[in-house]
Amino acid sequence: VQLQASGGGLVQAGGSLKLSCTASGRFSGNAMGWFRQAPGKEREFVAAIAWTGGTTYYAASVKGRFTISREIAKNTVYLQMDSLKPDDTALYYCAARDRGPPLYSSASYRSESTYHYWGRGTQVTVSS
Repeated sequence: VQLQASGGGLVQAGGSLKLSCTASGRFSGNAMGWFRQAPGKEREFVAAIAWTGGTTYYAASVKGRFTISREIAKNTVYLQMDSLKPDDTALYYCAARDRGPPLYSSASYRSESTYHYWGRGTQVTVSS
């Protein structure tokens, strides 16, 4: 399984961007998520979605501004980012969980160790 992310770019504060990530290969689909890493900081959870059912999870810092969604037929997950702030500047990674038992806790979706595959990242830069 390979993940290809796109949609990053440069935007002014208050603007919007939409990221996409498509899984290719034999992808069964269990969960997909977005993480980000700002310069000098550790990678952090942003949002995740259960592939079956579509339950969503968000970091407190993006809740109400970002929306994660998926298109099962295309093995694609999206991250709509609105009201962007300079603090959102980071390299955004998509991640996929391909198999395994269902996840039952919010903490599981937020953990990097949950995911089997990672994309290369797409840069999001928000200017003030």
